[in-house]
Amino acid sequence: HPPPPRSMPSTALDTKSIATIRTLAADVVQKANSGHPGAPMGMAAMAHVMWTEIMKYSPKNPDWMGKDRFVLSNGHSCALQYIMMHLSGYDSVTMGDLQQFRKCRSRTPGHPERHATKGIEVSTGPLGQGISNAVGLAIGESHLAATYNTEEFKIFDNYTYVFCGDGCMQEGVASEACSLAGHLGLGKLIVLYDDNNITIDGSTHLSFTEDVGKRFEAYGWQVLEVKDANGDLDSIKAAIQLAKQETSKPTIIKCKTVIGYGSGKEGTHGVHGAPLGDTDIVQVKEKFGFDSKQFFHVPKDVLDLYRSKVDEGKKMVAEYDAMFAAYEKKHPEKAAEIKRRFAGKLPEGWETKLPTYKPSDKATATRSLSGQVLNAMAAIMPELIGGSADLTPSNKTALKCSGDYQKDTPAGRYLRFGVREHAMGAIGNGLHAYGGMVPFTATFLTFIEYMFPAVRLAALSGHKHIFIMTHDSLGIGEDGPTHQPIEQVNLVRSTPNVLMFRPADGNEVSGSYKVALEQEFTPSVLALSRQGLPHLEGSEIKKVALGAYTILEEKDPDMVLVATGSEVSMCIEAAKAMKEKVSVVSMPCAKLFDEQPLEYRRSVLPFKVPIVAVEMAASSGWYKYAHHAITMKTFGVSGKGSDAMDYFGFTATKIKDALSTWLATTGKELQKHGLSVAAQFEPICKRDLHYIEYLR
Repeated sequence: HPPPPRSMPSTALDTKSIATIRTLAADVVQKANSGHPGAPMGMAAMAHVMWTEIMKYSPKNPDWMGKDRFVLSNGHSCALQYIMMHLSGYDSVTMGDLQQFRKCRSRTPGHPERHATKGIEVSTGPLGQGISNAVGLAIGESHLAATYNTEEFKIFDNYTYVFCGDGCMQEGVASEACSLAGHLGLGKLIVLYDDNNITIDGSTHLSFTEDVGKRFEAYGWQVLEVKDANGDLDSIKAAIQLAKQETSKPTIIKCKTVIGYGSGKEGTHGVHGAPLGDTDIVQVKEKFGFDSKQFFHVPKDVLDLYRSKVDEGKKMVAEYDAMFAAYEKKHPEKAAEIKRRFAGKLPEGWETKLPTYKPSDKATATRSLSGQVLNAMAAIMPELIGGSADLTPSNKTALKCSGDYQKDTPAGRYLRFGVREHAMGAIGNGLHAYGGMVPFTATFLTFIEYMFPAVRLAALSGHKHIFIMTHDSLGIGEDGPTHQPIEQVNLVRSTPNVLMFRPADGNEVSGSYKVALEQEFTPSVLALSRQGLPHLEGSEIKKVALGAYTILEEKDPDMVLVATGSEVSMCIEAAKAMKEKVSVVSMPCAKLFDEQPLEYRRSVLPFKVPIVAVEMAASSGWYKYAHHAITMKTFGVSGKGSDAMDYFGFTATKIKDALSTWLATTGKELQKHGLSVAAQFEPICKRDLHYIEYLR
């Protein structure tokens, strides 16, 4: 149900309310001496219409499943969102919080953060990410509606609204995502574009003169325009209503505004990213009829208008809850599944469905094993939804249990993202933000760099998102150094709150999925081989959770090898061929190993024994665990995968020779001076989720 219209609309009250937003924006940024007042002042009328006339929300129930979703893609203008949340009665943003804008660990950080402020849907700030997340939110709504709604019960029936600016329009990720949104016909996605012709450098005439409307028409969007969005409330509302009537395609509304409306610097880049200054604030308040000596002032009638949304919201939630209760009586299994999914719980006994493998099983590429595990889980977890960036046959991510998600088949769970890696990552984050879904997205490991801002935001935001990255090493072969990953593994490992898995065989693939699915606030990256790998004696699903474990054990070893992925089997073969006693450690996830007790880590990496790491990737990070690293120090080479690995010394024979040489030279000298590594001494390294947990 849409929010009820106000019974006594008042033009004078509307004007005063919009002026209140503008003066508050000026005060918030001025007190912080940091921030962006211009866009909030320019978009004040748009926000007023949205929060009083359009959006379905409940300030006291920010997690309400039936709410409309709102995304502030131009996240630098977050003072506007915080002001609207405070005015409408969200407990997460008090007047005191507005006065703590941009202060350390406040609930009003410098850009919207999903877990810092209850009611924020997605973390935005890197331009283009928010509007791309919104595509995921809109896909999520349409998919769940197709899956669970009936003629009688519209359990999922919300719109996704976006505010964005010129910066978002220029970012490539937004172009990727909006192209896909048009293809998918996401009719409940409505974007209000703050078309103010200003960026940080100055006028958009310096760098951005394209016709945005024609571009979006080409994408398959409906394009509308409001010529005066500074105060023409009727036109803003009429445009949004037109957008809602168009159900076959998304809509973008070009809202012509003046940045910093009311400021002496209005319409210039000088009001974009700096406080107005005391003199300008005085004239702004006087221009809008406010007392220039009052700060953070909200007139009572303005506050009453916005706070009426509290009771309206409670009423909508009560009506929704009654509908859901009736739905539950008629469709108990569906209702139970919805509740389980939105509580973040996994199906009972799901772990028993994870495939297990024996050493006698055929050698298989871990990308193919990933496909087996993914399909085993997808068959019992309807929340698993995702796809590939036009690499389905290579990534092995096709779902046997479901068809494609397309405009005419929204119940499908497999997304064809096309060659749009960056949008894919951001859309996946949006799917998780909607609730009730665990997204997976796939491409080659090298191309994680095309989408890494979305990976980083998944970690920062606490999205449970599984990134399936295949073709993880020189083993990719003939595609050569442009496609052979070198630095990407360490890029992911060094990112906070991301679990980087590089499994060595089938059991480790299953174990990696098990840990990834058990996470609540942590994304996971699975790096998977193109080439076939043997199933190893001693590997077990449960051992992956330890991060590293001894897979080939010698009593009182002369050396310990630590390896990941395809190099584990190479090292086992090399160790068995050496005259010295050599143990081999498989380390599928270094971050999980860092979280183990010190005693366990010392048992895996013992004192007074030379430790050598072996990985077909860059060496940085390995000297925390090892005294020496056989790694890549350059880019790869085009040729058969086996030839490329041989060329760089990654065969059992060449690893054995390199180890023997090292032991007889540098290793010998190291032993004279004592052997120790950081991992033998550091305390347990807990994942630091302060940005997620400090408001719990």
